[in-house]
Amino acid sequence: MIEDYTKHPGFDDHKLVQTVHDKDTELLAIIAIHNDDLGPALGGTRMFPYASYEDALTDALRLSAGMTRKAALAGLNYGGGKAIIIGEPKTKNRELLLAYARKINRLNGQYITAEDVNISVDDIEIMAEVTPYLCGRSDATPKGSGDPSIMTAFGVFRGIQACLTHLYGNSSVAGKTVAIQGVGKVGFRLMRLLHQNKAEIIFCDSNPHMVERALQEFKGSKCVPTEEIYNEQCDIFSPCAMGAIINPTTIPDLKCKIIAGAANNQLSSPEDGHSLLQHGIIYAVDYVINAGGLINVATEIKLSEYDASQAKRATAKIYDRILYILKQSKTKTAPPHEIAEEMVKEIIDNARRMKEIKRKLGLI
Repeated sequence: MIEDYTKHPGFDDHKLVQTVHDKDTELLAIIAIHNDDLGPALGGTRMFPYASYEDALTDALRLSAGMTRKAALAGLNYGGGKAIIIGEPKTKNRELLLAYARKINRLNGQYITAEDVNISVDDIEIMAEVTPYLCGRSDATPKGSGDPSIMTAFGVFRGIQACLTHLYGNSSVAGKTVAIQGVGKVGFRLMRLLHQNKAEIIFCDSNPHMVERALQEFKGSKCVPTEEIYNEQCDIFSPCAMGAIINPTTIPDLKCKIIAGAANNQLSSPEDGHSLLQHGIIYAVDYVINAGGLINVATEIKLSEYDASQAKRATAKIYDRILYILKQSKTKTAPPHEIAEEMVKEIIDNARRMKEIKRKLGLI
């Protein structure tokens, strides 16, 4: 294990990086708080069988930094955090979840968690027995918003519409071909929205059950092997699985005009954003387009009783943010991710200045 996190290449002035372990349940997890200038860190917990602790740490650091950016450009008063439980999802049990939740509780609200990969609403309900520092609770509870993937998919759909408006002056997906990489919780719901709006769909997934389910529900869709999805001729490529899939190996194979999907950290490096610009491919910045789930759970925290219509209205504004970034990208001949980074920096810098003023006035 890496003891000095500041030496890790993914470390970006993180406020806290903590390895947590519980011998009784064999829990091994990493909690990463990137930034809290806008408020307490908010971000999901995922469980995944990483090949190594270092791989898990890399993901935790990158994902938590992405959450800072996501919250800032969504206009939320929260910082960025993420947690990783290292292990096979099939080994997940009540005792392990409770042990993990107790670790969250000891941070006294510095980090608020929610669902992510392989962590469900039911898991959150178990964790809620020992900590209040979570959201994405069951919609059967007074404040619960349920599965945040519903709003994530809606936000990605609105982002796709913004990209089409930017490129064609028309937001309709009807007749457009969309290649979806991964039809898990978000990808499947996005596929439903696209199908309802008459898009042509190509997709891939490594889970045979999800493939069969998608083919049954979305008549006319086409499934291709996972390794072939990059080569498919399409209008929109929508990454909805793991990150770093836009890289020097895959970019030359892409046959799309737009990249707009739900996956986090889609670019393997900033240079890939420049490469997309050179290839004439529009990139909907991942942490802007996929912010719907975060907006949804933030609404749950903010209100005494969750209001789905308010969360949906806030998520719909992803359209405006994507459209603005793409217009600025065209005007400045700069890749969209650089435009977004500049906006995040301005928001965070302003928040830090305000905190300093309040500190000098004895207000905090």
